[in-house]
Amino acid sequence: MMQKKQLVVIGNGMAGARAVEEIVARGGNDIFEITMIGDEPYGNYNRILLSNVLNGTQRSEEIFLNPLEWYETNQVRLLAGVRATAIHRATRTVELADKTQVPYDQLLIATGSSPFVPPMDGLRTPDGKLKPGAFVFRTIDDCTRIAEWAQESRSAVVIGGGLLGLEAARGLTTYGCDVHVIQIMPYLMNQQLDMSSGTMLKYSMEQMGIHVHVGVATEKLLGKERIEGLAFKDGSKLACDMVVISAGIRPNVDLAKDAGLMVDRAIMVDDQLRTSDSRIFAVGECVQHRSVVYGLVAPLWEQAKVLAEHLTGRNPQAAYLGSKLATKLKVMGVELASMGVVEPRDDRDEVVQFSEPRRGRYKKLIIRENRLAGAILLGDTAKAGSLMQMFDRETPLPEDRAALLFDLGQAAQQSVGDLPDDTQICNCNGVSKGAIRACVLAGKRSPKAVMDATRAGMGCGSCKSNVAKLVEHFCEGEMVEDPSAHYYVPGVPLAKPELVEAITARGLRSVSAVFATLAGGLEDPASKPGLASLLKTIWGAEYEDERDARFINDRVHGNIQRDGTFSVVPQMPGGVTTPADLRRIAEVAEKYQVPLVKLTGGQRIDLLGIRKDDLPNVWADLGMPSGYAYAKSFRTCKSCVGTDFCRYGLGDSMGLAKEIEQRFHGLESPAKIKMGTTGCPRNCSEAYIKDVGAVAIEGGRWELYVGGAGGAHVRKGDLLCTVETHADVLKYAGRFIQYYRENAKYLERTYGFVERVGIAKIRAVVVDDAEGIAERLDAAMQHSVDAYTDPWLEAHRPKTANQFASTIPLVAAHEGSL
Repeated sequence: MMQKKQLVVIGNGMAGARAVEEIVARGGNDIFEITMIGDEPYGNYNRILLSNVLNGTQRSEEIFLNPLEWYETNQVRLLAGVRATAIHRATRTVELADKTQVPYDQLLIATGSSPFVPPMDGLRTPDGKLKPGAFVFRTIDDCTRIAEWAQESRSAVVIGGGLLGLEAARGLTTYGCDVHVIQIMPYLMNQQLDMSSGTMLKYSMEQMGIHVHVGVATEKLLGKERIEGLAFKDGSKLACDMVVISAGIRPNVDLAKDAGLMVDRAIMVDDQLRTSDSRIFAVGECVQHRSVVYGLVAPLWEQAKVLAEHLTGRNPQAAYLGSKLATKLKVMGVELASMGVVEPRDDRDEVVQFSEPRRGRYKKLIIRENRLAGAILLGDTAKAGSLMQMFDRETPLPEDRAALLFDLGQAAQQSVGDLPDDTQICNCNGVSKGAIRACVLAGKRSPKAVMDATRAGMGCGSCKSNVAKLVEHFCEGEMVEDPSAHYYVPGVPLAKPELVEAITARGLRSVSAVFATLAGGLEDPASKPGLASLLKTIWGAEYEDERDARFINDRVHGNIQRDGTFSVVPQMPGGVTTPADLRRIAEVAEKYQVPLVKLTGGQRIDLLGIRKDDLPNVWADLGMPSGYAYAKSFRTCKSCVGTDFCRYGLGDSMGLAKEIEQRFHGLESPAKIKMGTTGCPRNCSEAYIKDVGAVAIEGGRWELYVGGAGGAHVRKGDLLCTVETHADVLKYAGRFIQYYRENAKYLERTYGFVERVGIAKIRAVVVDDAEGIAERLDAAMQHSVDAYTDPWLEAHRPKTANQFASTIPLVAAHEGSL
């Protein structure tokens, strides 16, 4: 038997691990004894998803590409948590931190890159470490440290307006921090966008409540013992509790340089990824190939394949000729695709451009010699797939340039099934259409099963719909239903009825108790708000409120605004007020210098621009209950003047609206509930398009409509029943709402629920009691009604010490030191 060679890989990141995967897939285990050396004490994970870990939508366990078991299964020796300190080319050994020598026949360097930390005064302690409160964002451990600090912070700053910086900013907002992004360039994501699209992205970020400062250079970090703020070169200052530095990366080349390998900006390699030593290869972000250093994942995948072909002898002539850079991703939920150049080289380049700032849409093509040289798609990436193909293949472009950006109707849109097999569907994980086809043919017959097996869709997630379409296409109608699609929340493997039964039977009254009992102790941040809502619905006053399970709006009982302030909407049943209430509202508005007082669509008065630390005093001075304009709950009941003044009035709509609001105020539900009453079918208060609407008709009776909508989705409600009295309206409306609360999916509005379940069944259950549960539904509703307490009473009894701690504004230099 041929003796195996020793292949040693320094680096267990995405490039190194992918290269080993490719080598193993080509029979590399028959050729090599493979040893991998990694600094971190883990298996290999997807760094692209670190932002999801930080913002709580994924657990760290979920982003692993190769857990520790993978190495054992594939006969790869992993030295995890071990640092390589030297390469001795003469003896062909790698020296570890404990002086152990690891011999190699062939060596692969995949040391990746490190965060670039720009020089700033006050950043480090005397021993050279980052000052407490300052962080870089590169590893799982970085995520953990940032999250722990953010939980105790009120204001956070991210230095760097690139993709990773923006994702870090998004993550920090989930901890209730007031978040600022500092970008030294004049616009965001200057590597992928131009000035127009970068400015448009800035506006979108600000709409999400993140403060963006462009063209600003940080000079100094303030604070003696810990970070307390930043000073900028223009003389201004910004107070903060923490700083995350995400200002780019630098290739890790010290090992290679010390070993005498040729290093320029990174380790120089040829087309077989060979360094200046024929026994040593390199891949990934530490590599410089044909003068280019790559920072995206797609080139890493291409390099790994070429290297594997070469090392295993499958194709010794395999060559890496460079990568054409194209990426499609989501930045804080904003769709973005970018490829090639972002600006024309000269007047011979043709530029095709479309801009719609109001809707955050921007499209730009740069065409050179009738080929696509670059493109930017922001806010609408429907044409990204076809453009990426044209860009990658350098195909001639059609004469009608508009057809490249829009579907104009004359040509049918290309189906994903028509794409060539080598089309890359998932850019984050380098998964092609052919790989998805092979996975389906191997027996994976649901989108989730294919995603789990191939990792397609497990990056930014923007390709998930195309993966699902391909799975459906290849299954030819024989897809397997994925049970997790029916889970009430992703972190607990139960559909809503089973989840409710388990919670009730086991007496689980807190979110943490549900995770401990029904999810093996694994807490899923993305599942917490849904579980908190469900538990409050089930247990009412017995619900054990854990505030970290709630959104910021629910924690402080106000609707957060784009500038970090809150709106205050006091209760005003039926839209009816008094001169005394109006005087109090006016006095509060003047006392707290409220920047905007506005009437709402729900017939209330909204005080906008209240600082968080002013909320308790504002509520106390108003002396009015919360209007719940922020929660997933009953919101308001809109009414016309009814019989008191209107000459067409057939019923007392104002009186009924007051009764409705007094009964259902604060009622927790899967999504917000808006109600309306109207004194006649002229429908002045729009009751037909409310979640629940009561319409007075001749004979003193009321028609009750459910499932209406008047927002982005418009729908007239379905007639549930016709009743005689206000008490009947309250009874059947309450019974419908309780049935909806028990059976709707989290965030499912009543219009979706009614369409999904069907008005015939709902009417049978709620009106005809076909299932014999009407009495129980009524009792459950009454239990919740009895549990009501005004949340604004927390003005006098805060739940936590920092519940109303205010955000910290930008301050000018002359206002004094921090």
